Amino acid sequence: MPKYLLILLTLLGSAVSGARAQEMSGSSTKTAIFAGGCFWCMQSPFDKTKGVSKTVVGYCGGGEANPTYDQVSAKKTGHRESVEVTYDPAQVTYDQLLDVFWRQINPTQTDGQFADIGLPYKAAIFYGNEEEKKLAEASREKLSQSGKFSKPIVTEILAAAKFYPAEEYHQKYYLKNAPDYQAYYVGSGRAGFLKKTWGDETKK
Repeated sequence: MPKYLLILLTLLGSAVSGARAQEMSGSSTKTAIFAGGCFWCMQSPFDKTKGVSKTVVGYCGGGEANPTYDQVSAKKTGHRESVEVTYDPAQVTYDQLLDVFWRQINPTQTDGQFADIGLPYKAAIFYGNEEEKKLAEASREKLSQSGKFSKPIVTEILAAAKFYPAEEYHQKYYLKNAPDYQAYYVGSGRAGFLKKTWGDETKK
């Protein structure tokens, strides 16, 4: 075989292998959406979860397009503060993400989360397909039967609507404004509740 043909075939083979690897890499990630009250407090735990490659805080569940923080917090759009989690299911399962979610919220609170009251702060699991719905329902039932809480588990499981990223200053707020974030995390009552309920299990 002429040398130039050998070189050409080698280059083509490398290109095809690279394209396949890129395709496999791109298709290996999935997204999940959770609402757990203040989205500042929900981003950090998922960022620290092995297998999660990206998190974005934003708004989900409402009907109005491109909502702003002011509109959502004023309860004008029907959206909830949420976090969109991009993850590799080969490293972390949806069930494991659900476990992380439950350990960040008060699943018995009906009117919001901790000091934040109203629809924008009500907890919910937004499922993207029937499999996620079944897993979420099974996870909620398991928590309900665990004896961890004396009150009923009221966290909703809802079909995912379009997710809208929040304004840039909200992204990674726990890193950008660490002292303010920590003061809010403690002052809202979330930190104390989670410590009392889960202890060191919140770190799992």
